[in-house]
Amino acid sequence: MAHVRRKLFDIAESTGSQVAKEALGRIAQLYAVEKKARGLPPGDRLALRQQEAAPVMDELRAWMGATLPQLPGRSSLAQALRYAITRTKRMAPYLADGRSELDNNTAERSVRAIALGRKNYLFAGSDAGGERAAAAYTLIETAKLNRVDPQAWLTDVLTRIADHPINRINELLPWHFSPA
Repeated sequence: MAHVRRKLFDIAESTGSQVAKEALGRIAQLYAVEKKARGLPPGDRLALRQQEAAPVMDELRAWMGATLPQLPGRSSLAQALRYAITRTKRMAPYLADGRSELDNNTAERSVRAIALGRKNYLFAGSDAGGERAAAAYTLIETAKLNRVDPQAWLTDVLTRIADHPINRINELLPWHFSPA
């Protein structure tokens, strides 16, 4: 949904289109439901979405379907609405599973550093070096997702791992870490 919103936002900013602003307002209603759902268990999130977000999504789809034929076919707004219509058809998992998200911004933010440094990673030295870098990034991002300071966690793990029993390695994972 973030990509759909971004396309419409750019059009609303550049042209002042009331149609784009209307679409943004409807999408904002979906994000308002998500704000309420944040932090709830998956079952409660799903119930809230079924009650509040599903009707908004249905209205958004119907509105876009009715609005699109009224626009010039090759306009950027028509292209953005066609893009939105195809994407919202694929949003069924969001409305059927409380673990799904409305957009993929969290995942995109977590890989942003990797995407920004892609050219630098060409010089990892070897395939094994690239695999080690990928493992390090995975550990760091896992710590961040668990709201753990990666540097503090890795420092703790590296000081303890040599004497730690291999059959209890799970104890060193980020979700078991508590800062001293």
